[in-house]
Parts: sequence; C-alpha cells; structure tokens
Amino acid sequence: MLYKVTGKQNNSRMCFVCGMQNPFGLKTFFYETDTNELVAVFKPMQNHQGYPGRLHGGLAAAILDETIGRTITIGKDSEVWGVTIEFNIKYKKPIPLEQEIRVVARLKTENRKIFEAEGEIINPDGEIAATAHGKYVIMPIEKIGEFDREVNLWRVINSDTDPEVIQI
Repeated sequence: MLYKVTGKQNNSRMCFVCGMQNPFGLKTFFYETDTNELVAVFKPMQNHQGYPGRLHGGLAAAILDETIGRTITIGKDSEVWGVTIEFNIKYKKPIPLEQEIRVVARLKTENRKIFEAEGEIINPDGEIAATAHGKYVIMPIEKIGEFDREVNLWRVINSDTDPEVIQI
C-alpha cells in the first residue's frame, strides 16, 4: 500500500523513541498521511535487541505506544498529546534489527478528554509483527512534564530524504 505523506511531526533531543541526540534511542521519524494515519519509520540497531538479531519486545511496545499516542495530533495542534492510560499489545512475528521498520497507527475514537487508537508494526517483508490498541488522556504538553521547546529541540527536522510517499 502507498501512503502519500501530508506532514511530518516533531522530534526532540533525548526522547528514547524520537530523540535525535539520544545515543541509545530509536531516532524515529513520524509522517502524517492522506489516509489520516501516522507512519513511524525507524531502524533498530544491535543495542535494541532482546534475543540476538531481534528487537526487544519492550521496545516494540514503546514504538507502538508513541506512534499510537501521537495520532491525536494528525492534522491538528501538535501541542496536545496522548498520555497512556491503557495499552495492549500482541506479538506475532520477530522484528529484525538493522532494517528499516514501519509502524502504522490510526485514531479510532475521541472526545474532549480521551481517545482510543490502534496500530501495527510492519516488518520489511510486509508481515505484521505486532499489533496494539491504546486509550489515552488528551493533555497539553506543558502539563505532562517540565518541557522547554528550545532545550528539548522540539521541532520538525526536515531532510532531503523525507519521502513524498511511503510504501508498506
């Protein structure tokens, strides 16, 4: 399936999932699509392994939780976030290291305070490696923790390699 990219979401300095300066992090980029889905793109390395050659299951949960939690901002104010109150994951296939992995997430329901969303990790061969569903409280980013946009380098990081379409 081809997804047309309509926007790119912010990254930060030290977040484990999206931090660009975290030496141990996943360094994930998040792309909004014309289907109102969010596609995360990352490449897990050896220091992300559980079993040799496989992404650690807890890190698979982390990338799914972050991607699913970001769906509330698709085409909206990027200053609100989802704070996880419930999260369920099902592991289906091993997730390889040192290959580009995709996560696709979509918003299912929302009201003023809570939203639910779901997503899946897609292996390079197109197989679904894990699925998840989460419930989140909608909260302004300032209420979640001490947050300074400049210190945290909270911004969209554009690149010449940003795709116009993403194939899954």
